Amino acid sequence: MDLPQWGHDPVLIQESLDLLNLRPGVTVVDCTVGRGGHASEIAQRIGPRGLLIALDADPYNLEDTRARLAESPCPVRFFHANFSELSEVLEEVRAPSVDAILADLGLSTNQFFDPRYGLSFTQPMPLDMRFDPRMTVTAADLVNKLSETELANVLYNNAQERYSRRIVKKIAAARRFSPITTTDQLAELVRSALPPRDAASRRIDPATKTFLALRMEVNREIENLRALLEQAPLRLASEGRIAVISFQSTEDRLIKHAFRSAEQAGILKVLTKKPITPAEDELARNPRSRSAKLRAVQKE
Repeated sequence: MDLPQWGHDPVLIQESLDLLNLRPGVTVVDCTVGRGGHASEIAQRIGPRGLLIALDADPYNLEDTRARLAESPCPVRFFHANFSELSEVLEEVRAPSVDAILADLGLSTNQFFDPRYGLSFTQPMPLDMRFDPRMTVTAADLVNKLSETELANVLYNNAQERYSRRIVKKIAAARRFSPITTTDQLAELVRSALPPRDAASRRIDPATKTFLALRMEVNREIENLRALLEQAPLRLASEGRIAVISFQSTEDRLIKHAFRSAEQAGILKVLTKKPITPAEDELARNPRSRSAKLRAVQKE
């Protein structure tokens, strides 16, 4: 597969930036700047009097985006930080409040194909899955060291893998002989654990949910998302907005409930009663966007 020019095509870009109500001179946080697709458009909209605060847990993507935005029309402050560290970043910037916060929870396309991440189940890679090198636990650690019950719970709770116990039994039998250290090893074990009829009927590779669940656990994705949803409303200026793009049901459910609870408490107003999804032209151009869901709120 040929990568896009900047290693990733941003999803729902016009929809998310329109919902953020960006205008010249405002301060915006891109919590997941990635390869800079949304950020480059944000910079154009807020202009030289605005400020863009760019965070990413992946230092490699962050450096590429720093180069991409070197001639940005607005000042940009870059931080190697997870969005769970939003409050600490804004303290360093000395920004008590901001006008808009964007979080795109998806992976950058380049991350699937770079062996340093260990995310692909179509080719052999080290079984790592960390985006942030500050993290100390890898996917190999989970696969080889968790008890069968703990590992099955990770697969079921994070990705609703209905065959979690069957998959873990296969993994446990294999790791008794030697550690599972590569992505292709793990993928083959998962595929062999599913009943042939069920595996053949799946629209996606049978290993997809297992890899998703492990990646989420390694990077503490749900824990970090909860932290962002708690902090972000407190850091918004009056009438400021938050937009979050998610790609799987566990994330979307958490976002929906957090936004609704904040609305009931009179803190936020939900702007998207139902999530916004990609239009047909975007789906045709970028099939990876098919699971994207956008939700947005405004500070009361």
